[in-house]
Amino acid sequence: MSTKASQSTTLKAAVETAYEHAKPLGGGKNADYIPYLASVPSDLLGVAAVTREGEVHQAGDSQYAFAIESISKVPTLALVMEAIGPEKVRAQIGVDPTGLPFDSVMALELHRGKPVSPLVNAGAIATASLVPGANAEARWKAILDMQSRLAGRQIELSDEVNQSEQTTNFHNRAIAWLLYSAGSCYSDPMEAVDIYTRQCSTLVTAVDLATMGATLAAGGVNPTTGERVVSAEVVPHILAEMMMEGLYTGSGTFAYEVGLPGKSGVGGGVLAVSPGRLALSGFSPPLDGDGNSVRGLAALRSASVSLRLDLFGTA
Repeated sequence: MSTKASQSTTLKAAVETAYEHAKPLGGGKNADYIPYLASVPSDLLGVAAVTREGEVHQAGDSQYAFAIESISKVPTLALVMEAIGPEKVRAQIGVDPTGLPFDSVMALELHRGKPVSPLVNAGAIATASLVPGANAEARWKAILDMQSRLAGRQIELSDEVNQSEQTTNFHNRAIAWLLYSAGSCYSDPMEAVDIYTRQCSTLVTAVDLATMGATLAAGGVNPTTGERVVSAEVVPHILAEMMMEGLYTGSGTFAYEVGLPGKSGVGGGVLAVSPGRLALSGFSPPLDGDGNSVRGLAALRSASVSLRLDLFGTA
């Protein structure tokens, strides 16, 4: 057997083992503050891996379309970093973990209105306000286009998810006004919240997420389309942000146990990127206390260990 074939067999086995490991696990519950998310079947589980060469392995409900939610913060961050550069993002939004929940108002107040990280809600709203475009629709189309280019297919907005979120996003609206009052929201605050809410309301699959991650693993080139989506100079900064705050208050545990830059969403998706190699994704709706998928995390831990992906390892 060739080395390439052997590696493919190993990756396939790791994905299938990760699925079987995570499938029987209990615990957690669906996010219930967004009505749509509460209605998604809690027994779903999908696992996928996509390599930088475009090889795909998947198991379980990997083709089930679910709400991208906060994982959408990564494509929008990439879009803004491309537009204004990583240093301006660091100056205007920040690069550090908050140490507090993803929707914390206290974290914003403690830093005098600066959001600190683009991967918490305050920072993501500020990031959305920095997306270039002549008007709100132009900015929204730019975000949707970035999600689609990273996934290698046309991603669509779910009207059902968006309606469910737009009618319950009062907390984010309050955060936007606090940002605006501190000079940290760079467009009309309600417009920024509307755009941010829409970006969280698109539907993706576990394979889509893994393809997005594989694009970052390949230095910004989508492995299925061959298109350069993100410049190579920007990718390390995106991955650094993901390592610091990608799984909210669970980011430290994820770094300790998985050892990869990651990003989660309350829709049940979770993504991990092994730079230069591949990306892993998991999807299962029940969440732990940090807002991360219980089974998704278990699957990614299993795959990372079996494939020796931990960036902090010496093997």
